[in-house]
Amino acid sequence: MPTRKLALSLATAAGGVPLLLALWAPAASARLVQPAVAIGAARTVAAPTYMVVSASAIASAAGRDVMAAGGNAIDAAIATGMALAVTYPTAGNIGGGGFMVIRMPDGRATTIDFREMAPKAAKPEMFTDSTGAYSSRIHHNSLMSVGVPGTVAGFALAHSKYGKVKWNTLVEPAVRLAADGFDVPKGLAASLGGAINGKFKNFPASVAAYSKSGTAYAMGERMKLPDLARTLERIRDNGKDGFYRGETARLLAQEMKRGGGLITEDDLANYVAKERAPVTARYRGYEVISMAPPSSGGVAMTEMLNILEGYDLAKAGHNSPQYVHLVVESMRRAFLDRARHLGDPDFSKAPLDRLMSKDYAAQLRKDILPDRATPSAPSQIVQQHESDETTHYSVVDASGMAVSVTYTLEAGYGLGAVVPGAGFLLNNEMGDFNGKPGVTDSTGLIGTDANLARPGKRMLSSMTPTIVAKDGKLVAVVGSPGGRTIINTVLQVVLNIIDFKMPVQDAVNAPRFHHQWLPDVISFERNGIAPTAVTALEAMGYRLRAGGNQGTAHSIMVDATGVRIGAPDARDADAGAAHN
Repeated sequence: MPTRKLALSLATAAGGVPLLLALWAPAASARLVQPAVAIGAARTVAAPTYMVVSASAIASAAGRDVMAAGGNAIDAAIATGMALAVTYPTAGNIGGGGFMVIRMPDGRATTIDFREMAPKAAKPEMFTDSTGAYSSRIHHNSLMSVGVPGTVAGFALAHSKYGKVKWNTLVEPAVRLAADGFDVPKGLAASLGGAINGKFKNFPASVAAYSKSGTAYAMGERMKLPDLARTLERIRDNGKDGFYRGETARLLAQEMKRGGGLITEDDLANYVAKERAPVTARYRGYEVISMAPPSSGGVAMTEMLNILEGYDLAKAGHNSPQYVHLVVESMRRAFLDRARHLGDPDFSKAPLDRLMSKDYAAQLRKDILPDRATPSAPSQIVQQHESDETTHYSVVDASGMAVSVTYTLEAGYGLGAVVPGAGFLLNNEMGDFNGKPGVTDSTGLIGTDANLARPGKRMLSSMTPTIVAKDGKLVAVVGSPGGRTIINTVLQVVLNIIDFKMPVQDAVNAPRFHHQWLPDVISFERNGIAPTAVTALEAMGYRLRAGGNQGTAHSIMVDATGVRIGAPDARDADAGAAHN
């Protein structure tokens, strides 16, 4: 059936496939599905040489300026990430961690793992109370939920191996933003207003840092962060030792001791970021390069792509019942394997070769029925919560080097606790470890061994920074925040680009959906699946739930002439691309 287009040039569902269900009536093909998000300040931009796209237009400009001064994509990624710690505090950070995927101009690829680590006093039973019962408060909302931060070490490792300009020039823009201040943009003003009256209430240092004597900043008001500026100065002048040793480390460890946290100065001094080989999927002639464990993103997406390669998705129609059915069934199987097998590779060995093989995908396809949902059973596995509050940014330089970075504090503003005197927010990433050994139940707890807390271990993640190439040429840089939805958001952007040949902004704006094995429900963005398609899917045995926006996939595509096309996701109010 013919492809339709949404208002604002969003490509959307064409209509059903007759062999699927008569319930998907031909009249449905004429129904326009409204976009999941209004197109606001974020907009597509094109440039011949270099591009940065992030959740903060201010931070994107910091990365652009570094490349304008002779830096490469690694340098720009570090400058952008440091600036995001100032201008996008809900997820931008020096107190958290994440992953970086790098593709060189000659096609070689590598990754930097700077995921947080458990402190040396961590143990599998650490999230239980005095009675031995699991405690969600300890797991997610106490200083025991803070992992040893990895961002500064990860950036330092990337710079030492692949950077081009001096370290201090990369941190200086963030120092200036924090010390001199910046005009608070609309999205940050709204976000901080909620945090001041909510998450920050129990942390006086947080209220002091991010408000005017308890009053939230309004859009356009100038916000200065002097304590954070001094911490950034120490990082600028002393590299990673400016964070992991000396005054900053002392202040962080002091706050841990005061509030019952576990991180010591030794934990900080012993943190190590790692370079790891990427995961690469081969899909319809494209290379899809992503992150290996302790991120589950690359493995899960590879498994999904391998399954979906056996179907003609373009013929099914974007977000048609058959398309949603096939994609959901691939998601269901990959998320089950994620829960069963994946964790920190330094502590447990998952059968990655099997999970990512074409033969295994062919075996999984045999169990996918053409017109019926596969049930998910709690006895097989149960998924636990992972926060939606992360951020992603994409960079391409003039030489064609590409960098995809996803990093996080876990929940929005992490724990909500600013380190007194140091000015940065602490993560609550320990919440991504399983809650209690052996306890897997219908409430969302999971107790399998692969992701239990242990000293020096990195918690499992869903972050999926990704780079797409074909025939030796860079095609796209993508990624997203969104907790468990990250993998499925990135998957759908990739499918939109490869199977549906969408322009990158359409690929980013198109409505998205999510399934993660359990709960056994398809969540989808408002108006993202037509009512008749919902009816058809329900007749196949699916439960569906309409919800809010899913992810923010700030992406870059390179066209056939080499022009970089930046696509900020308008689901992020302050997003923007900076370029030349």
